[in-house]
Amino acid sequence: MALLVQKYGGTSVGSIERIEIVAKKVKAARDAGDDIVVVVSAMSGETNRLVGLASEITDNPAPRELDVLLSTGEQVTIALLSMALEKLGCPARSYTGSQVHILTDSAHNKARIKDIDGARMHEDLQLGRVVVVAGFQGVDEHGNITTLGRGGSDTTAVALAAALNADECQIYTDVDGVYTTDPRLVPKARKLERITFEEMLEMASLGSKVLQIRSVEFAGKYAVPLRVLSSFEPGEGTLITLEEEGMEQAVISGIAFNRDEAKLTILGVPDQPGVASKILGPIANANIEVDMIIQNIAEDATTDFTFTVHRNDYDRAMYVLNETAEELGAREVAGDNKIIKISLVGVGMRSHAGIASTMFKALADEGINIRMISTSEIKVSVVVDEKYLELGVRALHEAFELDKKPAA
Repeated sequence: MALLVQKYGGTSVGSIERIEIVAKKVKAARDAGDDIVVVVSAMSGETNRLVGLASEITDNPAPRELDVLLSTGEQVTIALLSMALEKLGCPARSYTGSQVHILTDSAHNKARIKDIDGARMHEDLQLGRVVVVAGFQGVDEHGNITTLGRGGSDTTAVALAAALNADECQIYTDVDGVYTTDPRLVPKARKLERITFEEMLEMASLGSKVLQIRSVEFAGKYAVPLRVLSSFEPGEGTLITLEEEGMEQAVISGIAFNRDEAKLTILGVPDQPGVASKILGPIANANIEVDMIIQNIAEDATTDFTFTVHRNDYDRAMYVLNETAEELGAREVAGDNKIIKISLVGVGMRSHAGIASTMFKALADEGINIRMISTSEIKVSVVVDEKYLELGVRALHEAFELDKKPAA
């Protein structure tokens, strides 16, 4: 007998028919002897509808009132799912975030969870009930309803699993697990049986949209085993867990890519202490996040400084950089918003040499020019022209034989 926290996203509960399918799935798990806590999102499209209603009133709704409005989406789902479970003869009890004391800070629209009181949920589980909790929401110390921001229901599920000391947190989505890369791009992509928290964090931060970064961080911090499963197809999904001693580990677990990249370069800047701060300070002050950075020193005591930003920030970053260039007496500013980033991820890199050279050769063989390179202990990222995205990912998938299961 295990205690499982199951999370179902908006598409999984997008209609009455789908809610009833989820109810049957939950009942089957309970009938098998497991204690079940379910976390649900609002029905697909509902949060957007509520945001639309707010925008009809004002372009700038008060964050507190927006949270009050948005939290109602999940309240509808928990009630309907509990009704569907009761109809199947499965005792259930629904709770909003505040009713189970998901205590957060007061940062409306992007609150962080501080504490959870599991007593009420444990009581229900002992009475044989399924506990159904609204994801994405909590309450601050003043009793105000708060919401957790994008991917908040995943974070709620992981936080509940940690607070209840659950055996596993199961995230049900519209995909049946984590793949070596996007199967829509590479049909031979293989579903992974397991992946480490560290690898999943890198994959999520580098463009993989399977799980939100915050939920993976939370799970890693509290060592909550996470499993990604399909709401619509049977299967074991992918287990995300701690790296275990002696665990057979592929050199490369997956290839992530990000289409939302843009590159800016300031050329001919005086090569002197503090120049990087003078360039990136105004960018940071404009609330623009910088990803990769390269600095090249020329023989004439000047430097060329290149960095990448999110493509949505490109125009604003270019405006700021042009102002900085004028102040520093730089030669010129150049930019390119038609680039993408491709990354190899794998904890096995730590003990294997030659990963980068194999990557670079595979891209060179396809005539793909690398614009920027960034490495860490478990990843190698390159920036290339966006027209090479599909070709580059497929070439690397083949070069590292990711379609084949690693030898035991």
